[in-house]
Amino acid sequence: MKQSKLFIKTLKDAPKGAEAISHKYLTRGDFINQLAAGIYTYLPLGWRVHSKIEDIIRQEMNAIGSQELLMSTLIPKSLWQETDRWTKIDPPLFVVKDRHKKEFGLGPTHEEVITDLVRKRVSSYQDLPLYLYHIQNKFRNEMRATGGLLRVREFIMKDLYSFDSSEKNAMEFYKKVKQAYFRIFKRCQLEVVAVEADSGTIGGDLSHEFVLFAETGEDKILYCSSCGYGANVEKAGEVKTCPQCKKNLKIKHGIEAGHIFYLGDKYSQAMKANFADKDGKEKPIIMGCYGIGLGRLMAAIVEASHDEQGIIWPEGVAPFKVHLLNLINDKKAADKLYQEMVEHGIEVLYDDRDKAPGEKFAEADLIGIPYRLVISDKTIAQNSIEVKRRDNQETELVKLSEVISHVK
Repeated sequence: MKQSKLFIKTLKDAPKGAEAISHKYLTRGDFINQLAAGIYTYLPLGWRVHSKIEDIIRQEMNAIGSQELLMSTLIPKSLWQETDRWTKIDPPLFVVKDRHKKEFGLGPTHEEVITDLVRKRVSSYQDLPLYLYHIQNKFRNEMRATGGLLRVREFIMKDLYSFDSSEKNAMEFYKKVKQAYFRIFKRCQLEVVAVEADSGTIGGDLSHEFVLFAETGEDKILYCSSCGYGANVEKAGEVKTCPQCKKNLKIKHGIEAGHIFYLGDKYSQAMKANFADKDGKEKPIIMGCYGIGLGRLMAAIVEASHDEQGIIWPEGVAPFKVHLLNLINDKKAADKLYQEMVEHGIEVLYDDRDKAPGEKFAEADLIGIPYRLVISDKTIAQNSIEVKRRDNQETELVKLSEVISHVK
């Protein structure tokens, strides 16, 4: 992609009121644009990152036997009433009426929809287990949307729902998802811990949050540095000593990067989603649900990976792998290298603009693409190009004939 054609307008200053590092850099780098409080447009650079995260999540969900579908955003009032969440879910639903005066909730979560779908199709233990997920936009009627993508009112989320014939099978899958989540976060170069969490209005007897420790995080976590036990304060209450090793717990701030729930028969009982076991006895389906907010995960990556100049994207989620900067009037060498990279399948952003070198360097650091390649009079005189990793201060000269293999 030639930067002269890219839909981008970077900013020198962060927006007024922005406190979180991710909010500042994602806005300044023109990854996102605020439409209203807690409502954002993903611009081309931001959507490329978002799509990379989506690909990672999809790969890991498919690898554990899940099947992808897509459910509706509009959810009829009658479904919410079956579980008594029409008026009790927190935060309250966004409610809309159609032209026939029928009411719908804009889905912040999809337990009712997926349970209704499954109860119409599952009748026997032979139909189970079943693991279904979707990646879809959600609406959350937050009282105070802050922190850029960390707390929003409209967002895209991956929801996975599991349906099993027994608690034993359901818990085995719960553990499998837990490990898949750790793989997802590792691929995003995030170090997270799984802590016991309050299930809120989703419900169920067991849930875990995956938390990135960060001073800007809104979650308060009681954590044991000796054995690794952790729980959010809503779950732990006034507990001060670790229930596992009896050492003192410390309060840390964190960002929730994902949340998993063992639901048991909470929804299947309420909505009569049953199956016949081997003896023909009717039993409620045992359920679990597992969520990751993609925008929040994107913000968490920035919170964990940045410096004073800007973002440092991990390669797996970066909008481009290479940022090619041309600093000379004659663009032939840069044009040729750019074309060669494209032909070799290397994702490259080519800064072909007539801008001052300092401005190009500053924007490159802000945007945070893993490899920066610079063509200048000095490098061309040596038939070379300057190569620098965004996460390293050192530069090296690489022969033009070797640069493709070097970055691949």
